[in-house]
Amino acid sequence: MKLDQEMYDQAGYNVKVLPAIILTPESSGWFSKPIESVEDLKGIKMRFYGYGGQVMQKLGVSVSLMPPAELFPALEKGVLDATEFSMPTIDERLGFYKIVKYNYFPGWHQQASIADLYINKDKWNKLSKSQQKLIEITTRASLLNSIAQGEATQGRVIKENVEKRGVKTMYWSKEILDEFKKKWEEVATEMSAKDPFFKKAYEDLKAFREKYKYWQTLGFLPRNCK
Repeated sequence: MKLDQEMYDQAGYNVKVLPAIILTPESSGWFSKPIESVEDLKGIKMRFYGYGGQVMQKLGVSVSLMPPAELFPALEKGVLDATEFSMPTIDERLGFYKIVKYNYFPGWHQQASIADLYINKDKWNKLSKSQQKLIEITTRASLLNSIAQGEATQGRVIKENVEKRGVKTMYWSKEILDEFKKKWEEVATEMSAKDPFFKKAYEDLKAFREKYKYWQTLGFLPRNCK
């Protein structure tokens, strides 16, 4: 939250920022054919968002960013061969399963998506402490609810996609996941060199992950010491 607020302050936005929703992991995308190697990604026309899109570009994917309403017709007409968008319950509403049948996991590029509440900072500062606390409590409750709902509802949709809609649920091979990671680290290094705040935020994230890793190896099954 501290870094989130700092980012908007640095950019000159007069807003109080409060995280209000966390979307749980997305799928890695919908493809018209199976991807069995990194070579199979080359030349694919795919909608991809953000830094993940830069990773895919490094792997030879022709990346475009389209708004949600254009994705279905683009897949239908062959303008796109593949798309990523969101978690299964949201993808279901856009109907990708009607056209492209290979749904890949895990969503390595977007394990969590945070939606913020923005409040004009002048208005925020005029609120009483109790009013501010009430808004903070409400957004925290919304965060918890979104995590719980997101985690609880994805399995049903994935199962229905397989059993009723002919979708093949796929999981990336270790070879491809390793290549995604390698190219991501290249993107992160490039962005860190260009953007001091990106570097600050990314170093903070890496430091947290390093501290968290020890608990992760003990608290969850299966145990993974990497």
